[in-house]
Amino acid sequence: MNDLPRPPQPEPPLASPTPKALPAPPEVLALPAPQPAARRRAWPWLLSAALLAAAGGGYAWQQGWFGATPQVTTGAGPAGARRGMPAIPVTAATATVENLPILLDALGTVQASNTVTIVPQVSGRIMEILFREGQEVTAGDILVRIDSRSYQAALDQAVATRAQREAQLANARRDLQRYTQLARSSGTSQQTLDTQRATVAQLEAQLQFDDATIANAQAQLDDTTIRSPIDGRIGLRQVDIGNYVQSSSTTGIVVVTQLRPVAVNFTLPQQTLPQVMQALAGGEVPVEARLAESAPPRADGSPPPANPVGRLVTVDNQVDATTGTIRLKAEFPNADLRLWPGAFVNTRIQVDTLRDVVVLPLVAVQRGPQGPYAFVVKDDNTVEQRPLTLGTIAGQQAVVLRGMRPGERAVTSGALRLVAGSAVQVADPVVPVAVPRQARRRPPAGGAPGAPAGAPPGPPPAP
Repeated sequence: MNDLPRPPQPEPPLASPTPKALPAPPEVLALPAPQPAARRRAWPWLLSAALLAAAGGGYAWQQGWFGATPQVTTGAGPAGARRGMPAIPVTAATATVENLPILLDALGTVQASNTVTIVPQVSGRIMEILFREGQEVTAGDILVRIDSRSYQAALDQAVATRAQREAQLANARRDLQRYTQLARSSGTSQQTLDTQRATVAQLEAQLQFDDATIANAQAQLDDTTIRSPIDGRIGLRQVDIGNYVQSSSTTGIVVVTQLRPVAVNFTLPQQTLPQVMQALAGGEVPVEARLAESAPPRADGSPPPANPVGRLVTVDNQVDATTGTIRLKAEFPNADLRLWPGAFVNTRIQVDTLRDVVVLPLVAVQRGPQGPYAFVVKDDNTVEQRPLTLGTIAGQQAVVLRGMRPGERAVTSGALRLVAGSAVQVADPVVPVAVPRQARRRPPAGGAPGAPAGAPPGPPPAP
């Protein structure tokens, strides 16, 4: 290091002691102790030298010069692969040829196929409740019986009235027959004959009215026995036995919900409508309800059951102009009752399948000013920055139209420290190990954890 110019030094006063020399920073030559008059001129040089030393040490630490990273001994190459430079640890993924399904994810709502609120059609007091809450019922099962005595009396009265009308009609018909014979021999007037014919027609109409009255009374009597109209599951009871119910009630007695099959309504952006319609035209479109991700781990460590799979039923006839989405409806068998009405589920619909395409994990694709690219690992453990032309992106995978060949590897992690020609050391990705959750045993009352039942309590734990 060149010597710094020394300014003229005035003579110090006799009474003032000599100041102590400042310690020299690393990698800087020790300067002679400045005199009190020159101290203000020397401290900027010392501060600059300390900052330069700190910056050099930080750069060396970032490049890994102080670590135990293995050194690359390849020949001369680009700036990142020079002889003696450390290899950067990275992980890589291989481009493969696969059949890539085109999947669309959406948030849906489970809806029962049929929901019926059991409302009484006649007024009366509840005499019997023949169901349990949560019970599975079939169509035609008796649920509730209402007091039917007044309705049975009304039916009997209508039947008696009809019998009376029927007897009167029979007598009127015989009189009409006599008047007809007398009219032929001029034994009666034509007016009397016409009056009798009108009497017979009037009684016939009254007999029809009585038939309608009997049918109405019979219907009301039948309505006192309430049956389930569908197959489904009984909900919570709203009315207890002994209460008086009316036909105008809106709350109902109980709700029956059909859970097999069950429907799921979800929405997709309007841009996906052509793909959905094309898939429907080609045949049945599968829809998956994704429940395994939110299922709690089992105590025995066994995996959860597979997600329910249904089919797409229909697409709504219009697009929601407010949100720009289209509503769709799927149907699931729901044999295991894992889908419950009103619940939110993540749905996944498969609208197409790309055959024999080059697929690369999306995490290996980088974005730059010129577009997407990837760091491709070559045979000499150096990387090449290669531009990519991407096609369809489905989930965590992307279709590579140009830029990579099957079998080539691309860096998935550690790409922030790479440049074209950097030396790398490919490591295996870390796979987390799933540890089954074990049930916690509750210690017996009055004893230490793990002590047998009936054992005397042990000493209190030490603080």
